[in-house]
Amino acid sequence: MKRKIIHVDMDAFFASIEQQDNPEYRGKPVIVGGLSGRGVVSTCSYEARKYGIHSAMPMYMAKKLCPQGIFLPVRRKRYEEVSEQIFKILYDITPFVEPVSIDEAYLDVTHVDKNPEDIALEIKKRVKDATGLTVSVGISYNKFLAKLASDWNKPDGLMVITEDMVPEILKPLPVTKVHGIGEKSAEKLRSIGIETVEDLLKLPQENLIELFGKTGVEIYNRIRGIDERPVETMREIKSIGKEKTLEKDTKNKELLIQHLKEFSEIVSEELIKERLYCRTVTVKIKTADFAVHTKSKTVDKYIRFSEDIYEVAKGILEEWKLEQYVRLIGLSVSNLSPVKYEQLSFLDKRLVKVIKAGNLAEEINKRIGKKIIKKGSELLKDNK
Repeated sequence: MKRKIIHVDMDAFFASIEQQDNPEYRGKPVIVGGLSGRGVVSTCSYEARKYGIHSAMPMYMAKKLCPQGIFLPVRRKRYEEVSEQIFKILYDITPFVEPVSIDEAYLDVTHVDKNPEDIALEIKKRVKDATGLTVSVGISYNKFLAKLASDWNKPDGLMVITEDMVPEILKPLPVTKVHGIGEKSAEKLRSIGIETVEDLLKLPQENLIELFGKTGVEIYNRIRGIDERPVETMREIKSIGKEKTLEKDTKNKELLIQHLKEFSEIVSEELIKERLYCRTVTVKIKTADFAVHTKSKTVDKYIRFSEDIYEVAKGILEEWKLEQYVRLIGLSVSNLSPVKYEQLSFLDKRLVKVIKAGNLAEEINKRIGKKIIKKGSELLKDNK
């Protein structure tokens, strides 16, 4: 059975929310991102894109291109709020949803007893009714083509790519439209005269493997309409982190440590939200010459609270000899697990407190297993 895959992509998500929340911004160039001298554009409205502004552009450049634009800071909590509304709609349609980001997802609707186009129209209407926002939807028989379709006629687009349309529909596209080919890979291809998918189709698979290794096989297949990647309902999280480009280069460790404290709180919140623990903490710096350096420490037990993460990160930075000025500081955690493995002493004050509160069996079961409930009861007697 041919799969039926839908790719949902919100239109200029952050900027669209700002325009929805502030009617006076509608129809005007709205640019959302870091407002410091070294900030970058997170996203911008379609009105702003007419001036050549795009995501990841330095904010100072965006201000030069569009001085009359409306420049706004990122309101992460508000965007997450709206995202949750949208994902509830998607999960109403099928449990087979793969979130790609806060504003993008794949749906496998192969076993939904509806025409995929009707499902797409339902998604667009329900999102519009619930949030006032528009969404572009792509439909095809695999993920690569569905994503390509969603980008075809933004904003508020709906596009279907069927098997008989491939590869003809792909031939005029630049190679950067192929999943797996970034700007560096595109430069490599341009150097040998390959600029479009039509050019790429002429290369034997062996040549693509020479250029891109194993990815060459995937690229060879994709441009011929073959992509067997499933919609993954559970995405493995390998790391969680936060970083910031500083307004001014510095060697002041106290200032950098303050940023690490702030990042520890953000990372801890995310760990708790995802029900994860970590063992490895990594501090990242980018120096004035744009060189990136990282140092990591793996602790003996799994942690998740901000105080614990901060202590490890602080220790890493305190031991770091900063020979150059720092322009970016970052913190990430990895070596993640959904289970906290730890040896808990019976003298643990937190356990005593919980036991005194009357939650003996539940807490000991959770922390150290059923076999020691008897010893826990003895501890309760000792601490009365």
